[in-house]
Amino acid sequence: MSYPCKVHIRKGEARSFKGGGAWIYDNEISAVEGPFENGGPVTVLDFDGYPLGNGFINMNSKIRVRMMTRSADQMLDESFLRQRLRAAWEYRKAVTDTSCCRIVFGEADFLPGLTVDKFSDVLVVESLALGMDRMKEQAMSILKEVLQEDGITIRGIYERSDAKERLKEGMERKKGFIGEPFDTKVRITENGVRMMVDVENGQKTGFFLDQKLNRLRVRELCPGKKVLDCFTHTGSFALNAGYAGAASVLGVDASETGIRQAEENAALNGLQDRVKFRTADVFELLPELEAAGEQFDVVILDPPAFTKSRETIRKAVKGYREINLRGMRLVKDGGFLATCSCSHFMDQELFAKTIREASVGAKKRLRQVSFSTQAPDHPILWAAGETYYLKFYIFQVTEER
Repeated sequence: MSYPCKVHIRKGEARSFKGGGAWIYDNEISAVEGPFENGGPVTVLDFDGYPLGNGFINMNSKIRVRMMTRSADQMLDESFLRQRLRAAWEYRKAVTDTSCCRIVFGEADFLPGLTVDKFSDVLVVESLALGMDRMKEQAMSILKEVLQEDGITIRGIYERSDAKERLKEGMERKKGFIGEPFDTKVRITENGVRMMVDVENGQKTGFFLDQKLNRLRVRELCPGKKVLDCFTHTGSFALNAGYAGAASVLGVDASETGIRQAEENAALNGLQDRVKFRTADVFELLPELEAAGEQFDVVILDPPAFTKSRETIRKAVKGYREINLRGMRLVKDGGFLATCSCSHFMDQELFAKTIREASVGAKKRLRQVSFSTQAPDHPILWAAGETYYLKFYIFQVTEER
């Protein structure tokens, strides 16, 4: 059984999908036959009529079809959705602490366009594809049932589908409650550190879960040390440093709202005497600290994505080079630099090249301590490059000898 609407692929096209991806682009399609509506299910056929599977079509998007299954006999119904969501949850139970974690990571969980984060007893959902958007409330209802089977009661669901990417799908940006309203300030514990997460007004879904294990790695370097945490957001790296016993920590971010939340989080952990925060533009502050002769044992650079497209890569490289150069100059001889990029388009090779150039400019030598990516609840699906985005290095920084 297949769907009435058939999408025909041009000969030699859909190479990304055939290589393991989930997207069919508009210029890969030769014809669309049969009735359909945007966001509705279709069956995709290769140029010779061979069925490639079923997905959701959207004529407003360059990603014309997001493939949900490679079986044309598999209907995209409640049973299918339940199987996918249960599989996603079972995976998280196997690889991570599920008190707070990402339960659904879009294409990596074979649910393109859907993201679901769990913060204690609250779920936050982001929908970036029209087909999944039409199923999101059903998906949330199913997910609550799946979690309840393990004795986990969800008290509320909040939608954070307010990213600009929705505009490319012909959808409006949207945020708000799904179901009954609740207190959107949620208390979580990660790595022993207590945090308040604002799922309504925080960045993205409220908190960056992908750095969970990287925060632990940095923590090992911090006992008794002087630490600088740049782009601190709500203080996660800074608080981990303080929790580990750092002598002093300065967290910096341009967001006054973020800094206020970071200060509240410091007080929540009894760290307000050793972990301080400052509202400032990191690009402006780092040269000021250098000019003042400041030096730190550990410098952490966790910037937002400087590029979200290939067109702005050159500008992004300049930004990453600048902050890494400035950061290295603030590290004491023999101290450590933790630096990362969360942009998919800033691939590992380019990021490493940029850091190397920064070290030359700073007249510093780097010894790599470790390299890692995002936490396992954000799995990287091979052949779906968009699922691999976080690159995280720790270096020892030494003077040229």
